Amino acid sequence: MQMQKAIIGKKVGMTQIFDESGKVIPVTVIEAGPCVVTQKKTTEKDGYNAVQLGFEDVKESKLTKPELGHLKKAEVALKKHLKEFRVEKAAEMNVGDEIKASVFAVGDKVDVTGISKGHGYEGPVKRCGGHRTPMTHGGGPVHRQAGSMGPTSSPSRIFKGHHGAGQMGGHHGAGQMGVEQITVENLDIVKVDDELNMIVVRGAIPGPKGGVVYIKNTVKNFKAKGAAANASINPQKASARTNPQKASARNR
Repeated sequence: MQMQKAIIGKKVGMTQIFDESGKVIPVTVIEAGPCVVTQKKTTEKDGYNAVQLGFEDVKESKLTKPELGHLKKAEVALKKHLKEFRVEKAAEMNVGDEIKASVFAVGDKVDVTGISKGHGYEGPVKRCGGHRTPMTHGGGPVHRQAGSMGPTSSPSRIFKGHHGAGQMGGHHGAGQMGVEQITVENLDIVKVDDELNMIVVRGAIPGPKGGVVYIKNTVKNFKAKGAAANASINPQKASARTNPQKASARNR
């Protein structure tokens, strides 16, 4: 099943709104679009239908020559971010078409993909299972730093593969933390404002403020939460709910 609609946006930040019953809903505001179709893929030529969308205007000097040539060939405004989507109506769309936030409506379920916040390199404690220095008696600002690296007189160097901080994963696989593509699925759209190019979704999405995100409608079928709350893991208990006589017979 193909996604029906998609758009590129930018995370503005989180806030909260109140629903009709006065409950607080945490939401993320996304500046979505307007995006322009910069390329079209067809079954005849490419073997599948898709469109490439461009988002956020950019100066000519900021683009490489291949990017520039690609956009000039399409005869569209220069765009910073390009991303291809296999949308259902790709065959009906043309290069130069504009896609706005209004392709989505309140109540739509969407998947939002972004690059998670970077948290830097991890030190030897997390990466290599090192120990802290004692926290009492004036240990100073070195509690999580690497200790001795070996003898100084000979060999006067540190052997390769020595435990320490860095990027490549140690046996924990921890190196640079964050900065990976993450998709949060099945978020509700709470509000769409076409004039401000704004989509507001319930919950959090990956990435820092100002980070680029891709929004597409949810393709998976998610079961409604709370539908099976009544069903118990213990079949005897479940039968007691449906048939109170059984329960009373057991409890005598």
